[in-house]
Amino acid sequence: MQTPVFETFTDPDAAARMLDEIAPLYEQVFAEPPYFEGPRDLAGFLEGYEAFRTMPGFRLVLARSGSSLVGFAFGLLLQSDSRWWSGLGLDEGFTREDGHRTFVIREIAVASDHRRRGLGRELHTAVLDGVRVERVTLAVRPDAQAAMKLYESLGYHELGDKLPAWEGAPVYRYMVR
Repeated sequence: MQTPVFETFTDPDAAARMLDEIAPLYEQVFAEPPYFEGPRDLAGFLEGYEAFRTMPGFRLVLARSGSSLVGFAFGLLLQSDSRWWSGLGLDEGFTREDGHRTFVIREIAVASDHRRRGLGRELHTAVLDGVRVERVTLAVRPDAQAAMKLYESLGYHELGDKLPAWEGAPVYRYMVR
């Protein structure tokens, strides 16, 4: 198996062009247990990605093995109007954002045949390469045990659980490091 090659994109137009490759991998990864996501979830991902790619601090990293996309990660800077922390019961000083304080990793996805080889960890490192912030945050489903273990090994600690407002939403565990 080839060592993956990483590409980083910060330009919104370049990130838009990558969506045709990212969407099938997202669909494949998140259709599996414990996610069991379907067409409605994919549509939500696509809609969110279109908004995120134009936000300040957006970074997308793709991992390729040969010509195949085998993983991706993306994130962005939390802005002052972010509702990321709402509903977690955290101190106002902790939740204050200024557009430079916190980077949020929105997604990390690794193709099933490339898991358990450190690619998720490498994507995490690559998406944060050059990012200068006080902290990094993410949200993960507590039933995604492999992802939870990875994030804990990377130094994240739990802040609390939150149920998003959309119908049928699962609980997410918010973490920070």
